[in-house]
Amino acid sequence: MRQARRKEKNAETREPRRSEPPPEPSPEPSQETAAEVPPAWKKPEGLSARGWAVLGVVLVLLQFPLIHYALFRSEPATTTQVPYSQDFADPGVVARDFFSTGGFWRVVNGELLSPGVKNNPLWLQASLPADVAVEFDVRSESPEGDIKVELFGDGSDHASGYIFIHGGWNNTLSIIARLDEHGRSLDALERQARRVAEQRGTPQQTGLVETGVLRARTHMRVEARPYPVTRGQTYHWRIERKGSLLRWSIDGKPFMQFDDPIPLKGKGHDRFGFSSWEAQLFFDNLKIEPL
Repeated sequence: MRQARRKEKNAETREPRRSEPPPEPSPEPSQETAAEVPPAWKKPEGLSARGWAVLGVVLVLLQFPLIHYALFRSEPATTTQVPYSQDFADPGVVARDFFSTGGFWRVVNGELLSPGVKNNPLWLQASLPADVAVEFDVRSESPEGDIKVELFGDGSDHASGYIFIHGGWNNTLSIIARLDEHGRSLDALERQARRVAEQRGTPQQTGLVETGVLRARTHMRVEARPYPVTRGQTYHWRIERKGSLLRWSIDGKPFMQFDDPIPLKGKGHDRFGFSSWEAQLFFDNLKIEPL
């Protein structure tokens, strides 16, 4: 009972609980605050004349090696001459008679190995006559086939002349290309020439040159789908040009040909080169003779 009374007494003497004051109302935004808006976007000023000049100098310096190469590069060296024959018995012949910008070209067991050089041809350092015959043996040790050489190039750059490919594109297509193995096909150019002639009202004049479809720097190719390359089989190639006609035979049988209305010849189009993309190729018994 005492505890109950004590609790009651405590309850009587406890100070009443004060109520918390109501929260003050937040001040309403003033007219000045309400009037503040973000500024409109303004296009930044461009470079000054001096800034453009500095940028131009930097770009020129970055591209200077390419500019110098294009304007001042020397003609490819000539260390041998046609007629030329080579059986690759001497490994030193690669450094002595040939030139390449890349790829580990080398002689292995009396054969020239092209170990997938990614279109870095091995150029013979000899100037070719306009009418010439080129012969050699070759085999591919890769399932994709893809045997490749270049003729009448500049002695330095890939696709600077004609490209001959047997069993390219995973052994599905063979071509004779002019300045670009990925160029338009001859069939497509001939169709375009016919359309141009019809538009001009001269249906009898459908020539590639007469219609302007083919010019000196036109990139194109002749396509064929004959037998594919057999891995490990040695083929004997012969390529010859007389006048404007390129003829290509394999193992003594006609394979492909291309009559170029504007033949690639003269300075910049007088070198022969072995080549490859990713296939491992072996070349042997090279022979080059004027016609």
